[in-house]
Amino acid sequence: MKKLSVSELAKLYGYSRQAIYAHVNKGNLSKGSDGLIDFSEALRVFGEPQNNSSTVNQSQSINNQNLTEVDLLKRQVDILEKQLNQAVQRENQALERESFYQEQIEAMQRLLEAPKSNMATFTDQEQPQTNTAQEQPILSTDDTKHDGLTTASPKRIPIPQHIEPTPKKRSLLGRLTKALFED
Repeated sequence: MKKLSVSELAKLYGYSRQAIYAHVNKGNLSKGSDGLIDFSEALRVFGEPQNNSSTVNQSQSINNQNLTEVDLLKRQVDILEKQLNQAVQRENQALERESFYQEQIEAMQRLLEAPKSNMATFTDQEQPQTNTAQEQPILSTDDTKHDGLTTASPKRIPIPQHIEPTPKKRSLLGRLTKALFED
């Protein structure tokens, strides 16, 4: 049977070459090894060619619009599929992070021990009620029993707030001169 080139087929049916190539790329039309399209293939896909060029141009524009709309819809579907896959990946990553942090919290809670009953905490200690305002307790810990993990009960060592300095003793000559000049 007769074989036609893409340009001849486009002129015969009133389509653009791009429309013919679109049909070839989709697999609707097949080209031979010589690059030509069999006329029987064109009849199968496009039907009988019409001599009325206005009808052909109208059908060509409608067909091109349908092709472009379908292509746009396919592109939109591809974009939406990509966005969905990205959202699913982000959600999976968030769930993995959450489970990791939950495991970390549980491990740290297991490491913590409840306070022992014989251990005094800072809030449990009572401040001494002293009537003298001159003494203030200072807390110190016993360093020999300190292991870094537990706290030892603090010892209270009173230290006076204000100490009057004792006057320096004067020598005999100093006391005599002071007595002479004061009188």
